[in-house]
Amino acid sequence: MTPQDVWLPFPPSDPAALPDSLTYHHWDGSGEFPGDPARCAFYVVPYMRPQEEVLRPLPYMTGVRVVQTLTAGIDHMLPAVASLPQGAQLCNAGSLHNTSTAELALALTLSALRGIPGAVRAQAEGRWQPGFHTALADRTVLIIGYGGIGAAIENRLLPFEVAGVLRVAGSARDTPRGPVHTTSDLPELLPAADVVILAVPLSDATRGLVDAAFLARMKDGALLVNVARGAVVDTAALLAETNAGRLLAALDVTDPEPLPAGHPLWRAPGVLITPHVGGPSTAFRPRAERLLHAQLGRFAAGEPVHHVKATGTGAAPAA
Repeated sequence: MTPQDVWLPFPPSDPAALPDSLTYHHWDGSGEFPGDPARCAFYVVPYMRPQEEVLRPLPYMTGVRVVQTLTAGIDHMLPAVASLPQGAQLCNAGSLHNTSTAELALALTLSALRGIPGAVRAQAEGRWQPGFHTALADRTVLIIGYGGIGAAIENRLLPFEVAGVLRVAGSARDTPRGPVHTTSDLPELLPAADVVILAVPLSDATRGLVDAAFLARMKDGALLVNVARGAVVDTAALLAETNAGRLLAALDVTDPEPLPAGHPLWRAPGVLITPHVGGPSTAFRPRAERLLHAQLGRFAAGEPVHHVKATGTGAAPAA
């Protein structure tokens, strides 16, 4: 019999909205498996759990047909793709995190430019510390990774009267707002940007993209904002620039991550760090449930699921 079990990382708020032809189990990535992994047809990967935990059941999921992440990036799942049953599909979260991550990118940008970290430190010490800071208005912003999140970031930048937005993605194209460049254009684009926002997925092409040469092309006093993945940035190269006082950085992700206590990034001048909180917000749960309802509805009806990013090449699934 074809497996029909679904593993969900949280109990659905409205179970009646889910297809009743499927059997549901709750598993958050910890403890014993909620059922026989071999009977799981649709595995929703627990959110914000360690890689070793979420990969643990996959070798036993011999009949799985869809592995659905609740993240935009799927780099943490790639080690399992080769062992997935032939034809099994690995899906990302589509637009689930666009809004929340774009909000944080804007918050980090404004906070770093307007000196909020220094104001927080001064408040804790009871010091009144006026200052003159850079406005986002009239700045040129370069978005590297102009997909759904990148476009959502631009949506939020425009009301702040930026001087212009430069866009970079994996392939060149035109949009109603202007051209999208490729990374080969970065040597010419970087010197023009006051703020560089990273929103790329982690891949072989983007790992270490922001190296010493990249940073050297950024203008003096420019701000680097990373809401992508920590490994997109060469940490040692970034530390050299921030310790010299030439660049600012606002990082929601770091390499290594979690950032260990005592790591020099914590105390680097001009560096603002948040602990990878771009996705986890009040916007997450309701949007995640809408995504899962839609994907499970397609799956139960025998229709193609959306947001497929990789396909298994292993043994054929059990009949």
